[in-house]
Amino acid sequence: MQDLKIALIGASGKAGTYILKALLAQQFRVKALVRNPEKLQIHHPSLEIITGDVKDAETVYSFIQGCDIVVSALGMGQPASEKTIFTQSTSNILTAMKALDLKRYIVITGINVDTPADEKDTKTQFATQWMYDNYPVSTTDRQKEYDLLTESDLDWTLIRLPLIMQTDEQTAVGTSLVNCDGEQINASNLARFIIEQLGEKTFIKRAPFIWNS
Repeated sequence: MQDLKIALIGASGKAGTYILKALLAQQFRVKALVRNPEKLQIHHPSLEIITGDVKDAETVYSFIQGCDIVVSALGMGQPASEKTIFTQSTSNILTAMKALDLKRYIVITGINVDTPADEKDTKTQFATQWMYDNYPVSTTDRQKEYDLLTESDLDWTLIRLPLIMQTDEQTAVGTSLVNCDGEQINASNLARFIIEQLGEKTFIKRAPFIWNS
């Protein structure tokens, strides 16, 4: 599996840096698309850094070319991206992956995304509503991103996350397709979970919640 080349989007973000370090530690080859390469303080012989923006379809196509799996750890970023960045990026990625005959796409999102299988408890419902009240455009856009994935024929996994803790500490991880039973996820736990998904089929075309258990 280590022969795989991973296209990583959002590699300089608060989750992405941990995912990148974990992939390189596991001997994967990584191609990282970043807007500001100076923010990425990681140098490694297996890492290729591409400067560009996921909003540009041609950039995304040439970035994904030659890779086997696409992982997106895209957040709003600093400075903040457009509030519709999630549908823009996923639209471009889906189009490029289809053209390049790639199937596996792993993407992270928040617990606010709803799926038909959900049985969200009061706390998770409150957190979802809070996001809609305070960040209506980007929260709606994340929901539309899920819709784009469900309409595609790719082997996608949408990982729904509570608050990301920037720590190397690793613990057990809980997963569920219906509700988030924890309030935090360690970035290193998320990175480990994503690497497990590279060869796993359990969550293909599904949107699991994960948390520190």
